[in-house]
Amino acid sequence: MNAPLAVRPLSAETAEADALLVAPSREKRRLQCYLALVLGDILSVCAGFGAIGYLFVGSSGFSDSLVHAQLILPIYLTLALYNGSYSIASLRDGWIGIFRAMVAMVIAMAVVVFVQFLIQPEADVSRSIFNGGAVAAMLAIAWTRLQLRSFVTWRCGANVMNELLIDDGGPQLALPGAIRVSAAAMGLRADLNDPHALDRLGLVLRNIDRVIVSCPASRRAEWAMMLKGANVDGEVLDDEVARLGAQGARVVGKHGLLLVSAGPLGLRDRAIKRIFDLTLAGLAIVALSPLLITVALTVKLQDGGPVFFMQKRMGRGNRFFNMYKFRSMTHALCDRDGNQSASKDDQRITRIGKFIRHTSIDELPQLFNVLLGDMSLVGPRPHATGSLAGEKLFWEVDMRYWQRHGLKPGLSGLAQVRGYRGATDHESDLLNRLQSDLEYLEGWTIMRDLQIIFLTLRVLVHERAF
Repeated sequence: MNAPLAVRPLSAETAEADALLVAPSREKRRLQCYLALVLGDILSVCAGFGAIGYLFVGSSGFSDSLVHAQLILPIYLTLALYNGSYSIASLRDGWIGIFRAMVAMVIAMAVVVFVQFLIQPEADVSRSIFNGGAVAAMLAIAWTRLQLRSFVTWRCGANVMNELLIDDGGPQLALPGAIRVSAAAMGLRADLNDPHALDRLGLVLRNIDRVIVSCPASRRAEWAMMLKGANVDGEVLDDEVARLGAQGARVVGKHGLLLVSAGPLGLRDRAIKRIFDLTLAGLAIVALSPLLITVALTVKLQDGGPVFFMQKRMGRGNRFFNMYKFRSMTHALCDRDGNQSASKDDQRITRIGKFIRHTSIDELPQLFNVLLGDMSLVGPRPHATGSLAGEKLFWEVDMRYWQRHGLKPGLSGLAQVRGYRGATDHESDLLNRLQSDLEYLEGWTIMRDLQIIFLTLRVLVHERAF
């Protein structure tokens, strides 16, 4: 027969619960911030439309423009609610919330225009007031949300969530903004046979939004089971996940599978990037055709050798392709395997070669690689297989090097606009650009590609371009 559990006085239980409280609740404060954002958006939409209507027509235009605001507000708020304009991510980063709100407003405008056309195609609607009011509303929303950042910080602090890190003898983890407690000091044990241990953990996890437990491998299963019933987002630290580079996990039957590789871009993103590449590369070739022809003739007249230098490089999926450049070295001394990186006073480089390398003009034929689908305008730069960093091959310096090939190589990339280009005399020269390439793979957006292209224009002429 099981022994009865010890019953403690209510006052003692209350005192212990208060002693184990590690953080005040932020849930209500987050709700207050969400409400403030909603009210701010409503006022901004009304103010934006009202101001434009009054400026264009006067008092009568003010009332008419408010009708537009009333039509667009329900649609906007519904879209904003579903696209995360009122979410933890938006509270953490105001610009994320502003971007999502702009997307919701643009879609809401399109819906209103479409419905208006279907219902009353002959309706006399002032396009200037509607469009101007929408733009003014978006500007007002952005301004209001930026002003509300101080309110969010006041109510929720720097970290809008309560994250708790329980140290039970596992690896040390740096988690900025998290509350760190010692399992031993708090009397927390991974013991599924002791209801008091479960109760004590529940008291500690009051008001906690996410908890991470760092413990030895032998106790991970027990901690995982305890967290499953704790009504909180729980994670158990396992460095094997980092060693394998796992990106997710799933269970098939009785087996656990770790996702260790996936294409960086989905079908939609690949299509957007490809259309972007074809459009800009085609326009660039047409616009730069006089320059391309002039350089080709100059290279040919220099020593009578071929205009283009073709070298085998490794591209997406670890597959080789032939990369084109204007030949900048004496034909007899061209290094097709890339075993020797070019140096500042390299005797192999011709006079015209020095100029086109210094101005990055020698890279322009890679626009044709973009049209052929071997390369992209933006991506990790392709390297010759024989390239060395110090005295080691690139992949011998860091095995993560192969991860760069998850995307098509690019004419320019994040590493290049940060100044990591030229000879790799030291291992650190490779590591700097590798880190930038991996960062680019983790967070691709078309806007980031545009930003990198504009920044590339600033570094076309570079002291390390030789």
